[in-house]
Amino acid sequence: MKTGPLTHLKVLDLSRVLAGPWAGQILADLGATVIKVERPGAGDDTRVWGPPFLKDADGNETREACYFLAANRGKESITVDISTPEGQEIIRLLAAQSDVVLENYKVGTLDRYQLAYADLKAVNPALIYCSVTGFGQTGPLAELPAYDFMIQAMGGLMSVTGERDDQPGGGPQKVGMPIMDLMTGMWAAVGVLAALARRNETGEGEYIDLAMLDVMVATIANQGMNYLVSGKTPQRMGNKHPNIQPQDVFHCTDGQIVLAVGNDGQFASFCKAMGAPEVATDTRFVTNRARVLNLAALMEFVSGEIGKRSRAECIGLLRAHGVPCGPINTIPEILTDPQIVHRQMLRYLPHPTAGVVPQIVSPLNFKQAPLTFDQAPPLLGASTQAILQEIGVTPEQYAALLARGVI
Repeated sequence: MKTGPLTHLKVLDLSRVLAGPWAGQILADLGATVIKVERPGAGDDTRVWGPPFLKDADGNETREACYFLAANRGKESITVDISTPEGQEIIRLLAAQSDVVLENYKVGTLDRYQLAYADLKAVNPALIYCSVTGFGQTGPLAELPAYDFMIQAMGGLMSVTGERDDQPGGGPQKVGMPIMDLMTGMWAAVGVLAALARRNETGEGEYIDLAMLDVMVATIANQGMNYLVSGKTPQRMGNKHPNIQPQDVFHCTDGQIVLAVGNDGQFASFCKAMGAPEVATDTRFVTNRARVLNLAALMEFVSGEIGKRSRAECIGLLRAHGVPCGPINTIPEILTDPQIVHRQMLRYLPHPTAGVVPQIVSPLNFKQAPLTFDQAPPLLGASTQAILQEIGVTPEQYAALLARGVI
């Protein structure tokens, strides 16, 4: 039995790869029943995006790529060929019983299959239908395909990410995970929840047109406003913050730490922790504005103090004085960090071929409707027969659909 605040909802997930499935996984974690529709015999593209692949109890590779496992927890998988009339009818029957549809097909594809919003609204006027594409349903680029990497480039993120061109290793860099796919999935979930809240008041369904490039532009936040107000094009600054100082990576005697001072009080605490409280009253550093304008001198002071100490000593001193700082953890290090272990962010769920599958779970913690995580990412088509039976498909009809390759 699922728990969470959305156990009353059913989601039909027609999406694949990452942005749409990430939204579906968020809703599944919140308790919704999420039915993932996949291609017969192949499934979601990401099922083969490996290595690495999950291993079974004997150490042999399964057919479950880790990419797929990261975005499809808590869902039911059915296989349906939506290019066939029979497959299209199955989707319409499922949509008639669903609260939400997620899809990320190219613009116009589902119109050809009579599965667009207007078609499914006709069988379920209260349906929330969310379309996720690279560029949206309108505009000169609407029909083009898109992936996270190119959206990071087009949307300006790579222009402000990476070391300066005049520094070793300088040049544009992408973020180390598909951040725009993930952000688009988050916005899709937010949009769906907002539409559901409105439906509770009006009874009306909704159509949501969400574009990855729009999400990217909405995410440039302070860098966008920096440009709009100053007229100066933001540049790559490595790990330095364009507005707040000191914030950077600093070298200790045995490793590196990140310092993230956010206000004048924290800078004064940093100076005290380093045994130099008088520096906080230096006119070059007394305010954030002064520190930004005198960055070279500030870096000389901060780097010098941190460089005298070990990583453990620095972090201990700074945390004792309330100064935000931290180590640059590897993925294994953060997953074994005592704080993350305490928060139970890493769980192991039962899996039909591997025994268990590791999952990094939702960060949401509800007191009145706590989340549970006990349903691993599904095997391809594992729930096809059961779900089709729920919509009235007889065993004989199921066998015929299977023989014709519809499911």
